[in-house]
Amino acid sequence: MHNYFLEVEKLLHTVGEQQSETISDLAEVIASKIQRGGIIQLFGSGHSMLLAQDGYFRGGGLVPIKPVQVESLMLHRGALSASSKEKEQGYFEHIQEAFAFNEQDVCIIISTSAKNPVPIDAALYAKAQGVVTVSLQSLAYQHVSSKHVSGKRLEQVVDVVLDTMVPIGDGVLQLDELQYGPVSTIVGAAILNDLYAQIIEKLHKAGQTLPVFRNSNLGATNNDELIANYGKRINF
Repeated sequence: MHNYFLEVEKLLHTVGEQQSETISDLAEVIASKIQRGGIIQLFGSGHSMLLAQDGYFRGGGLVPIKPVQVESLMLHRGALSASSKEKEQGYFEHIQEAFAFNEQDVCIIISTSAKNPVPIDAALYAKAQGVVTVSLQSLAYQHVSSKHVSGKRLEQVVDVVLDTMVPIGDGVLQLDELQYGPVSTIVGAAILNDLYAQIIEKLHKAGQTLPVFRNSNLGATNNDELIANYGKRINF
């Protein structure tokens, strides 16, 4: 019998080793962008949106994090509908107005399979705005054909790839022919939180005031000041 915790631990260890340099280099770039007024914008559909939301307005987390929330692509509006729209050619044109970048921003597009039109269109749009683009995806899928009209997959569009190394099908456990025990959310959250932590550390090293939310249950904070500062671009 497999142990889910053990399989997750092994995958996290491998990802941590293999992605450490990429995460560190990206943290340096993003810290520099934040110092110049940029924010991190994250986008995904379905379960990927959960990861975009995870770092938002979080005690102990970075303040300049904005999930680009498109309700028609979120699970609570219907999982089948969201999944269908993500695969629809040209659907991005209907949601483009949800994105608002400046040149110092970083856009992280989350898509495990990295093949569907909407996340690829989001990356292309961000690049056209001069924004640094990052994918959070599994390169295990890189031989799976793109559904985008260009034929390109997400890793062929973005500037930086964060590889979750999640197996095709997502599950790390198996009974006979049944694959189960999905891990994309756990691994994706670990990568993003490691990235956020390293950004904070690099800002501290640079002598910057740290844009980090503190838990209001633990006493007085400067959260109101941080919200006022970033609230012009992020809806808190």
